[in-house]
Amino acid sequence: MSRIAKTPEPPYYAVIFASQRTEGDNGYGKMADRMLELASKHEGFLGVESARDSDLGITVSYWDSLEALKSWKDDVEHKAAQARGKSEWYKNFSLRVCKVERHSFFEM
Repeated sequence: MSRIAKTPEPPYYAVIFASQRTEGDNGYGKMADRMLELASKHEGFLGVESARDSDLGITVSYWDSLEALKSWKDDVEHKAAQARGKSEWYKNFSLRVCKVERHSFFEM
């Protein structure tokens, strides 16, 4: 099974979240699973790709519109996770919102 999101024809939006974690899990794994479950049911969600090594994590989520993205940002459970992220889970992070205008895929 591919870990690469199958997105529709552009345009659509990508949110790139890069982070460095604090020590220990402290409930992070459970919350990350819950956020993926919740996002995947959210209107406008197109897919996600994520990778993490011992120092850096990068998650890219895809959305069909800026309105869908704003609705996700304002979700009550997501806001609670964001607050915990700032207070417990992240040393630092960056968030970038991009409009995807072109894409291509390769598969063997």
